[in-house]
Amino acid sequence: MRRELKEYPNIALKLENLDGTIDFAQVLGRPGPVHVEIGSGKGTFLVHQAVAQPDVNFLGIEWARKYYRYAVDRIGRRGLRNVRILRVDAATFLRDFVHEESVDCFHIYFPDPWPKKRHHKRRLLQSSNVDRLIQWLKPGGEIRIATDHEDYFEQIKDVASAYRTKLQEIEFERPAGAEAGERTGTNYERKYVKEDRPIYTIALRKIA
Repeated sequence: MRRELKEYPNIALKLENLDGTIDFAQVLGRPGPVHVEIGSGKGTFLVHQAVAQPDVNFLGIEWARKYYRYAVDRIGRRGLRNVRILRVDAATFLRDFVHEESVDCFHIYFPDPWPKKRHHKRRLLQSSNVDRLIQWLKPGGEIRIATDHEDYFEQIKDVASAYRTKLQEIEFERPAGAEAGERTGTNYERKYVKEDRPIYTIALRKIA
């Protein structure tokens, strides 16, 4: 029997309640480092990482309504106070609501690879968006990325190499929910591992 998903308004942010560029401390309810996950799925990363890092504020962004509702329910049932989640197009939200140098870390795990060549322009991790990610990061802030798509990974590395004066490649830090043999511990990764797909990761730090 499928469980009823609760809404937890204290967890789910509403775009209509945000007025222009936001103060994360005010919106998230307390000061502290800010980590943003783009594409939160069912909230697996957010739940594990929020427990492991109680002093960090986490904001999840998820567009797919069914995954968003599941994540809200999952986070709310655990009573996590350092997580909020928003259903919105990530690029639009970040462009219109986020201050420069206000984010400590972006987590981008298994973004849509848009595999057809004519759709590559829709990929999140391309030069125009990486420019903005760098602007939003605090000096020393990080971008942590994982994908199962080799072609997309090669593009990501090419884009990163073009920013070598602004981004330094560092060791990828496995999230708290990653089990033995896993890189991220997300639902997507566990699905792809069962299908014997390789997982590619990269981490980048903004040069102060």
